[in-house]
Amino acid sequence: MILLKSGIDLLVPENGLLIWTALAFLIVFYILSKFAWKPILNSLKERETGIADSLATAERVKAEMAQMKSDNEKLLAEAREERAKLLKDAAETRDRIINEAKEKAKVEANKLILDARSAIEQQKMAALTDVKNQVGNLVIEVAEKVLRRELANKAEQENYIKSLASEVKLN
Repeated sequence: MILLKSGIDLLVPENGLLIWTALAFLIVFYILSKFAWKPILNSLKERETGIADSLATAERVKAEMAQMKSDNEKLLAEAREERAKLLKDAAETRDRIINEAKEKAKVEANKLILDARSAIEQQKMAALTDVKNQVGNLVIEVAEKVLRRELANKAEQENYIKSLASEVKLN
């Protein structure tokens, strides 16, 4: 016949079961400590070291990236300054070239004006000389015609020549 145990008796193990359970636990504990704990602990240490190294590498890379970003910003600022300087130099060169061209144009214009004035003066002098020559020729022709008319006879011509000769000797 089967004896029915009460509910509390089911929860309390018997002494033999306790001994065998403790003995099995000790054997498993010994085997695990002898063969499994060291490899498990070593792999955990390796994993911990790997994670720490990865974190350190990530921090180092982060610091390097920050440094590179700073360097890039510095290079961009220098490039902007260089560009501004080049633009300023180009503007100054442009202004200098324009001013030089204006000065050269003024010099050329003044030279052309002086050349034109000189040419006008030469033409004026040539025209005056030509007018003087024509007036002189007209005066000579008129004087010749007047003298011929006045000195139509021989006696008047001789008297006039004598008076001219006496004037020439006196001077």
